[in-house]
Amino acid sequence: MIIDIHTHVFPEKIAATAIDKLSMAAHISPYIEATADRLVQTMAKAGVDLSVIQPVATAERQVEKLNDAAARLNEAHSGLFSFGAMHPDYEGWHDELARIKRLGLKGIKLHPIYQGVDIDDIRFLRILDRTAELGLIVLTHAGYDVGFPGVVHVSPAMCRHAVEKVGPFDFILAHMGGWRNWDEVPEILAGTGVYIDTAFSTGFMDPLDDGYWTEEDLPMLDRAGALRIIRAIGPDHVLFGSDSPWSSQEDSLRFLRDLTRPADHPEAGSAEPLTEEELAGILGENARQLLAEH
Repeated sequence: MIIDIHTHVFPEKIAATAIDKLSMAAHISPYIEATADRLVQTMAKAGVDLSVIQPVATAERQVEKLNDAAARLNEAHSGLFSFGAMHPDYEGWHDELARIKRLGLKGIKLHPIYQGVDIDDIRFLRILDRTAELGLIVLTHAGYDVGFPGVVHVSPAMCRHAVEKVGPFDFILAHMGGWRNWDEVPEILAGTGVYIDTAFSTGFMDPLDDGYWTEEDLPMLDRAGALRIIRAIGPDHVLFGSDSPWSSQEDSLRFLRDLTRPADHPEAGSAEPLTEEELAGILGENARQLLAEH
C-alpha cells in the first residue's frame, strides 16, 4: 500500500486563483491543478492508494470552515483523507480540537511560517499538549519555506524544544525534518521520536521563468543526504509525502525507490541503502500503522 501523507487541494471555484497566488509568491510552478479530482487522477497514474490532505489555516477565522470541509471531503472521496486545521491565535482551540477528534479527522496540520508564530511558542505548545491528550496526530511544516526566504519559525531546534516541553506525541515534521535545515536534522532530531515526511525535499524545484531562482538554488536533497537523514531518524519514522501539487508523486516515489540500490560511487561513511522492507514502510506501511492507531 502506498500512502502520500502530505498533499494539498482546494475547492474547484478557488483552486486556480489560490495556486496562482502561491506560485507567484514562491516563484515555482505546480505540477498539477490543486483539485481533488486532479489529485485522484495522478494517484492512479503513480499507484498511490491514499493521499492525506493537509489544510492550512492562514487566519484564525478559517479554522472551523476548513475542518467542516475536511469532514465533507472524507465522506465524499474514498482515496482521499483530510486532516483538520488549527491556528495558534484561534480562541476556541481547546474545544475545536475536541470537535476535530469527533469528526474523525485523525490529525491537524500546522504551518508556523504562514501563521507567524514559533512552533515552541506557548500558543503552539498548548495546542500540541491538547492533541497529545486527545490522541491526534500533528503534521507541521518544518524548516524554511520556499515562499518566505529567511523566515525562521520552525527550526529543528525549536521542534526538539517543543517535544521536550510537551512530552511524547505523534509529531510529523514535514520536508525531511526541516526544509533546507537538512544539515541540522540528524544531530538535533535523532532520538526524539518524531516522524518526518519526504515532501518537497528531493530532486529539483520547478521554477517560474522569471529569473528569481538560479540554477544553484534548484537542487534539493540528493541520495546521500536523504539516506543520512533517514538513518538518523530511523526508517520506521519516515513517511512518503509529495507536497502535491508542488512535487510530482511519480517523481517522488521514483527517488525513494532508487534508495534501495547500491551507490554507484560509495563514499566513506555513507549511509546504507534501504532494504525492501524499509522502503515498504516508508512508502505506506508506517503511515498505515500510524493512521490506524488514531
